Amino acid sequence: METEVKLTKLASCAGCGAKVGAGTLVHLLKGFRTHTDPRLLVGYDKSDDASVYYLDENTALVQTTDFFPPIVDDPFLYGQIAAANAISDVYAMGGEPKLALNILCLPDSMGQEAVQELLRGGYDKAYEAGAIITGGHTIHGAEPIYGLAVSGFVHPKKLLTNSGAQPGDVLILTKPLGVGVLTTAAKAGLVEQPVLERIYRQMATLNKAARDVMVKYCVHSCTDVTGFALLGHSFEMAQGSGCSIHIQAQNVPYHSEAWDLADMGFLPAGAYRNRDYAENGVTVHNHISRTMQDLFYDPQTSGGLLIAVGGRDADACLHELQDTIPCAAAIGYVRAYHDNWIHLE
Repeated sequence: METEVKLTKLASCAGCGAKVGAGTLVHLLKGFRTHTDPRLLVGYDKSDDASVYYLDENTALVQTTDFFPPIVDDPFLYGQIAAANAISDVYAMGGEPKLALNILCLPDSMGQEAVQELLRGGYDKAYEAGAIITGGHTIHGAEPIYGLAVSGFVHPKKLLTNSGAQPGDVLILTKPLGVGVLTTAAKAGLVEQPVLERIYRQMATLNKAARDVMVKYCVHSCTDVTGFALLGHSFEMAQGSGCSIHIQAQNVPYHSEAWDLADMGFLPAGAYRNRDYAENGVTVHNHISRTMQDLFYDPQTSGGLLIAVGGRDADACLHELQDTIPCAAAIGYVRAYHDNWIHLE
């Protein structure tokens, strides 16, 4: 659907590129007193994708929220992408989403039809995920903002966090990189429509299929690759797990069109924030180019899952993932900590 008002023109930044940098978040949250509860399995102190609360021996509650300014002009597609992105955090914990609430900020320039299409996109994606949107909260503001607060469930013994990776694990990534670079260049009219349509489909695709496969195998850790980029989220996984993560650059999938654009400097601001946050924790080997590194710092919107699977299960897990997600790839491995958190090879 085309809209008279270009949604992306109403926003100063787009998608998960709008996220406050991880380094800034650490300082903002430092020193707060919080209640402790033995049933709280994962809280904000863990730098994880969602909070998890133990209910009983078979059930833990997973809660998350995510929202951002428009990354596309089509309001229905914007709603789909924002919903898929928010729901992804539950999948990254190994959970099933069940309930959601809309989070919406509306500028006066958005007409009724555009708003309804945006909400319809969110409802459509939640329905696909098997979740029910039961209400929400809407305010007026200068820029459009949309997302969801999502609740889901997971068996406490099957909970996945971003801090459980073990030496010997193989790392699998389920969506290619480059979305931030391409959407930034698209604002200058430098990306062809077929390429845009490809990345729009990718962003609107749930991580449900990846989640359904990975829970069949011996997976020790998982996170979704979104605003903090591949290297930012890998950095958090490495630190949380107390291990070194080795990323084999030549194996990482990315949209080929993003390479030249990144080389020309079409990088979202979030890429620089991600580099500032993680760069000291990354050792670069084999003369990997600055352009390749930039792609690994590129903030993704509704990105794929980064899965740390036990070495014995890695081939079987990857092959089953590739049956439904052909672009899924083994991109590295986990070793006992040595020298630095991330080794880019």
